[in-house]
Amino acid sequence: MKLRHFAPIAVALSFAAASLLASAQQPIVIKFSHVVAVDTPKGKAAEYFKKVAEEKTKGRVKVEVYPNSQLYKDKEEMEALQLGSVQMLAPSLAKFGPLGAREFEAFDLPFIFDDYASLHRVTEGPVGRAMLGRLESKGITGLAFWDNGFKVMSANKPLKQPADFRGLKMRIQSSKVLDSEMRALGATPQVMAFSEVYQALQTGVVDGTENPPSNFYTQKMHEVQKYLTLSDHGYLGYAVIVNKKFWDGLPTDIREQLGVAMKESTRYANAIAATENAAALEAVKKSGKTQILSLTPAEKSAWRAALVKVHKDQEGRIGKDLLQSIYKETGFNPAKP
Repeated sequence: MKLRHFAPIAVALSFAAASLLASAQQPIVIKFSHVVAVDTPKGKAAEYFKKVAEEKTKGRVKVEVYPNSQLYKDKEEMEALQLGSVQMLAPSLAKFGPLGAREFEAFDLPFIFDDYASLHRVTEGPVGRAMLGRLESKGITGLAFWDNGFKVMSANKPLKQPADFRGLKMRIQSSKVLDSEMRALGATPQVMAFSEVYQALQTGVVDGTENPPSNFYTQKMHEVQKYLTLSDHGYLGYAVIVNKKFWDGLPTDIREQLGVAMKESTRYANAIAATENAAALEAVKKSGKTQILSLTPAEKSAWRAALVKVHKDQEGRIGKDLLQSIYKETGFNPAKP
């Protein structure tokens, strides 16, 4: 065979090799979707993860962060992750109940955590690790818990006593525990996507809601809510999760580097949560649009007494053994609200 007959084969092989090389050099893309603003604790932590992940992998991974429900709303994002349309999320812990992981709704229980120290004994300990591990059967790998903070109540009337909630329509996330919480206070719970809350408050579709101050301020809810009560009655946090098939399919060294980036990002996220919420609360005060109310010890006790029944009501849904494990870590005693 003459040499010229080899020329087309050589060219084809050359193109194939170039194509493979180009493919190998293309970065692995991680689409990270979330529903809150960039300047919230979760928003900042997501951007921090992007920076650290790209540095640690030397550009072999590209993280694309999509905040403020740009890609998916609350109810859509979990399905998108399972289908592989996005690779990473940090949904609030209330969103795992509809997925069938009801144990995560333990984090929604009122007054179960007194402070960040008691919370972190759960999220950073064996109880938290076991909870993340249970997501594997859903096609999800749990990487970490990120804090936002403790929640406040808002409405267009002062909320000082449980009786003040009577007849109000209060927006909640899709959580049976939060539904039970609002009903225990005499309010009517309304499940609604986070991206729709501002307009719903503005138009009177709902009367009030619960949020950490950072979410309340960055979503401009202070423009449409006259009163905010510093109740610290519940916690809002997130689980950072990835599509299991995607995660397991990563090269081992990339997965390890991303794991290190996630640990650093978690430390960052949890370090800024309290300060970000304090700053947001101060910004709400300075706006002069929302009156901030504090609870007296007697009023706080009345809230606790009204809400402690939620623990017993939801015990069967969440799991008695899990609740006892959490109570052991936090020191919470439902018999002594």
